[in-house]
Amino acid sequence: MNVAYVNGVYAPRSRAAVSIEDRAVQFADSVYEVWGLRDGRFADEEGHFARLARSLAELRMAAPMSEAALRQVLREVVRRNRVRDGLVYLQISRGAARRDHAFPNPPVAPTIIVTASRMDRRALDARAEKGVAVVTVADIRWSRCDIKTTGLLANALARQQARENGAFEAWLVRDGFVTEASASNAWIVDSRGVLRTAPESDNILRGVTRAAILRLARERQMAVEERAFTLEEALAAREAFITSASAGALAVTRIDGRAIGDAVPGPITRTLRAAYLHAAYAGGAAARAHG
Repeated sequence: MNVAYVNGVYAPRSRAAVSIEDRAVQFADSVYEVWGLRDGRFADEEGHFARLARSLAELRMAAPMSEAALRQVLREVVRRNRVRDGLVYLQISRGAARRDHAFPNPPVAPTIIVTASRMDRRALDARAEKGVAVVTVADIRWSRCDIKTTGLLANALARQQARENGAFEAWLVRDGFVTEASASNAWIVDSRGVLRTAPESDNILRGVTRAAILRLARERQMAVEERAFTLEEALAAREAFITSASAGALAVTRIDGRAIGDAVPGPITRTLRAAYLHAAYAGGAAARAHG
């Protein structure tokens, strides 16, 4: 039986529910985090908690419980669902109140949802061995993409466009530069062999996996630049890849139908993927990254 946690209650996921007046439902007035699980271990646990605290602060939203208590809830949901390889999803909203754009006054209790789901590790590893295709779409999101909110309609439209074009992911382009992807950060190894990803700004999510990969690359003395790149630079790149909690580092072998490099995962992508999986799930450098 799949079990969810909602506001202090563990219940079958099919019966778990929130109020129709919850501000997550009415306004997407909520934040979320996703942890990867491998062999029952949380990836980048501290980094995700740090980003959660930042998102809550940016939206002036109260935490529903102490961090220690929240860690216990996450682990209990994982235990009850017997998930070894998969994802843990956490969502916190401002709570349920009469519909009004302004914050409830007086404040109401936050709403908290936690779920855990399995992922097929063999399928994930097979995808990484082959690489994936992406398409590019216009970045039409709001101007605070650095806050991990549930307001993801533009992201959903971009991912749907990717699926309809036979691609795994959509890269978002704003003012001629790739910002990130619909649910991941975007990277290239440019024609000079320099590893590049867009710098932190309001236009990209401060990916926890992104921060871990940057640290691991610098530890290995790789040439790294946090500098935006154009679609033309991406098409001329030696390698490309995406990073996320679910994918780790995943090679991009085609962009808009055009092959990148030799159209197979390249050596830098392979090196960083292996290093990340070792560090993130063994309590190493990546687990200490605060994205």
